[in-house]
Amino acid sequence: MDNLPFDSLKKTMSRRHFFARGAMGLGTAALASLSPYSAIASSDPIQRFGGLAGLPHFAPKAKRAIYLFMAGAPSQIDLFDYKPNLANQFDQDLPESIRQGQRITTMTSGQERLPIAPSMYKFNQHGENGTWVSELLPYTSKMVDDIAIIKSVHTEAINHDPAITFICTGDQQPGRASLGSWLSYGLGTMNQDLPSFVVMTPRWSSKREAQALYGRLWGSGFFPGKHQGVSLRSEGDPVLFLSNPDGVDRATRRRMLDHLEALNRITLENVGDPETQTRINQYEMAFRMQASVPELTDLSNEPQSVLDLYGPEATEPGSFTASCLLARRLAERDVRFTQIFHRGWDQHGDIARDLPLQCKDMDRACYALVQDLKQRGLLDETLVVWGGEFGRTTYCQGKLTKENYGRDHHPRCFTMWMAGGGVKPGMVYGETDDFSYNIIDKPLHVNELNATILHSLGIDNSRLSYRFQGLDMRLTGVEKVSPRLELFA
Repeated sequence: MDNLPFDSLKKTMSRRHFFARGAMGLGTAALASLSPYSAIASSDPIQRFGGLAGLPHFAPKAKRAIYLFMAGAPSQIDLFDYKPNLANQFDQDLPESIRQGQRITTMTSGQERLPIAPSMYKFNQHGENGTWVSELLPYTSKMVDDIAIIKSVHTEAINHDPAITFICTGDQQPGRASLGSWLSYGLGTMNQDLPSFVVMTPRWSSKREAQALYGRLWGSGFFPGKHQGVSLRSEGDPVLFLSNPDGVDRATRRRMLDHLEALNRITLENVGDPETQTRINQYEMAFRMQASVPELTDLSNEPQSVLDLYGPEATEPGSFTASCLLARRLAERDVRFTQIFHRGWDQHGDIARDLPLQCKDMDRACYALVQDLKQRGLLDETLVVWGGEFGRTTYCQGKLTKENYGRDHHPRCFTMWMAGGGVKPGMVYGETDDFSYNIIDKPLHVNELNATILHSLGIDNSRLSYRFQGLDMRLTGVEKVSPRLELFA
């Protein structure tokens, strides 16, 4: 690694940063890794900018990731966790031997009964291994040999805000860095003209009321602001304030930025705050994005065969399908991490209406994304993750009928799937009891899930930390957490 002269380095660090790092005895090499000017050289054969020296820790299976987040918690028992024996137990009370006194939310704790609600949807076997999948997911059913279905994910959080904050940032309390920010911080970017972390929040089709999404879910927390997710909008300019105002052309904007950078350089020399350098870098990134983002979002050069693969909503801005197509375009432009949040999965009632609408939003789009990546030779080096923040109960919330029911929050077990990124395709991992209530084989905690995602990208979760307020922060928490290597081929 080419180290900067020490005098230059001192000017890009505050006294607090210098003494905190110096007292740790990390030496000049580690100090240089903090410098915004450093070009990191490591064993990673992929050209990249920024990141930490020594990362990836080992040969990565994937160099980028796409996270399809179903915010609100999709019902595992109606989609993937087939429980045929429940058909004979309709409206019977959930046995106490199954619940075992486990806490439930206040939305159902006041009910006189917890009546069992078997899934009203048919399941069929698909793929070489005969994987059971609901009729609500006809396209996902066609790609079971391309994905690994994980039926044993669990969490401690029982309400949406702490649960989604936990799975996205590694802690139920706000203030931590998100998964995408950790990847940006540790691995840097592979494309200087686009952000390393991009977020999309498409519309949804079920009830209008949905759990709010907070910027902290893609925030940088204690990292410099350049590592936070950049949101792509579905209406107007894809990124706020990116377009030049009337009367300002690109040459004029370039001159303005040059003068602004000169002023910021003076501040950096006098104050030495690393955030000033971050500001300089972000202005330059915004200038480059003025050219790269319009090209990214212009679908006019997409072949009709690709548009047909995704379906009619591929060219409808704001749809989940259009977001998935943009995710593929971001992947082929080597954006490190793309996260799509699809809201509306919080079905406490009226599953008969809302769940099919949500599945229709995303089923074909997810299939198309995986197949599109596969046919372009990008799937092997792209990890795709699908899932929500927890699952839903086998017992009914509210009125139960044969034709309709609702389900409460259930953190004890839920289903996710992964594809690409070295993941073993066609497997079903983990198992739950006959009530889809408790895990009986291969439990996978959300911290272990995040450790597994990091592993796919060549990161040892125990060795990636950031000192903040006297603590060594990790995405996976302070306890020893291991990735599930058996998920990889």
